[in-house]
Amino acid sequence: MSNTVISVEHLTKKYDLGVIGTGTLSRDLNRWWARLRGAPDPYTRIGQQDHFERIGESILALDDVSFNVAQGEALGIIGKNGAGKSTLLKILSRVTAPTSGVVKVKGRIGSLLEVGTGFHPELTGRENVYLNGAILGMRKEEVDRKFDEIVDFSGVEKFIDTPVKRYSSGMYVRLAFAVAAHLDPEILVVDEVLAVGDAEFQKKCLGKMGDVAGEGRTVLFVSHNMSMIEVLCQNAILLEEGKFINLSNASEIINEYQKRVEYNNGNFFDSRDFDETKTAFYTKINLLGKEKNPVNSIPMGDDLTIQLDFTTNQRIKSPKFGVRVYNPLKQDIVSWSSELSNYEMPSTVNGGSVYLNVESLNLLPGLYHLAVGLSDGYQSYNYVEDALTFEVTQKVIYPTGRLPNNKRGIIFTPCNWEIDYQ
Repeated sequence: MSNTVISVEHLTKKYDLGVIGTGTLSRDLNRWWARLRGAPDPYTRIGQQDHFERIGESILALDDVSFNVAQGEALGIIGKNGAGKSTLLKILSRVTAPTSGVVKVKGRIGSLLEVGTGFHPELTGRENVYLNGAILGMRKEEVDRKFDEIVDFSGVEKFIDTPVKRYSSGMYVRLAFAVAAHLDPEILVVDEVLAVGDAEFQKKCLGKMGDVAGEGRTVLFVSHNMSMIEVLCQNAILLEEGKFINLSNASEIINEYQKRVEYNNGNFFDSRDFDETKTAFYTKINLLGKEKNPVNSIPMGDDLTIQLDFTTNQRIKSPKFGVRVYNPLKQDIVSWSSELSNYEMPSTVNGGSVYLNVESLNLLPGLYHLAVGLSDGYQSYNYVEDALTFEVTQKVIYPTGRLPNNKRGIIFTPCNWEIDYQ
């Protein structure tokens, strides 16, 4: 396609494990002599596997990855730690070379891979702006034109003539991002560095990256913050253990990622070990469907029962139970409380089971999480975040047979329409 600016074909990156180097010639010679004599590596730390035993081993950081990125697209890259996200960006930025495969890039790349990448600690902020510009292929005249804008965006004007070795990590990333974003790269590559900045600066950066994409330039964005991915990116790719899993709409990829990462085995919280240090705590939490069997998904609009098993170490007078539902972006959706419902629970000595019955769960399709709490109204005994994860699935509930989606909301409410035309 003519508007494709990044083409990745069968990209593979293999890293060989074992001895690479100690950093000094004398230590390398000592290590070589030890290996020659069959002795252990003298520089292996206590408890660490001997480097000599790992020679010949290798790992595939990327395994046959292929995809295309169009001009002006903001693409999120999602995956667990070790999925190959940073390796992919380093190859695209030409920091490292692939073992096999082809990468074609059309245009200049501005990269922000790690805090302070391309900065010299002994140079001032001003000098590093020009150094970074040169690394990105900019002429001095181009940097001159953008300099005031870069400094203003970064907010480090007071310290621009201070050596960056005295900068905090937040100041580092502010200036580094400002340089990468303002020197007009056709492709902006940003790894998980924005987590260093404060919330205000993160919002500022997201706005700038949105402007970059809106100007017809391309953004590749790696983050574990799913809300950032969803706000900035139209599409996203999912990597898992170096393999390409899927490329689709960002919301769909986020849901797929959450399913893979956060589904519990059997989808219930289970803690049978009695903790004598706690007055009371949950032992099991189950999501029950229509037949009162444990489930990990429920059709939208169906009745739902949440089973809460708990045990106590002493008598609790009128225990209070609470359940909170939230989405993968940590946005609260709904909560239920036995106290707010004015349901007086009887006192208990040994614990037992409590069942929360919800009539018609009016959530739109997607992935949701439960948190549960247990108290006596004055003291909290047990609170479990991410107690379980469940999915609400599609169901025909309208006479037209059309299925709603979660693009414009979180809940659905049954309604009817009246007409009074003039």
